Amino acid sequence: MFKHILLPTDGSRFSEQAVFHGVELARLSGARVTGFYAAPQFHVLTYRVSELEGSRDQFAAEVRAHADLYLRFISGVASEAKVPCETLMEQNDHPHEAICNVAKRLQCDLIVMASHGRRGLAGLLLGSETQSVLAHTEVPVMVWRAQPS
Repeated sequence: MFKHILLPTDGSRFSEQAVFHGVELARLSGARVTGFYAAPQFHVLTYRVSELEGSRDQFAAEVRAHADLYLRFISGVASEAKVPCETLMEQNDHPHEAICNVAKRLQCDLIVMASHGRRGLAGLLLGSETQSVLAHTEVPVMVWRAQPS
């Protein structure tokens, strides 16, 4: 059925729910998974150039720590289910773009991701990375729709 499933995460509990379901689907299909985190890029506006390098290094360390935490979660879930797993982080201010590019580059045949379930004006104003992925990828997408609390 599926051979390679991409599991993008933003570290939220909604993404974690989608990971559990994506790994289970991979286990049932005999597929492998790739956990993916699209990290924000470093941006700064300052006239104090001397302070810039320390800020950049601190930002990089924080991004790496978040990525490690989120991707370790995916690896752990996959390991427990005995599903082959690799992880990947890339920096991109547009997560949907990074997700689409990685899915295509790695020749994934499915993307499993969460929808935060926002409706109405909040959903419209906040946008949705999942909706953007659906609009821009040629790879099938399975959406785990989380129930907002």
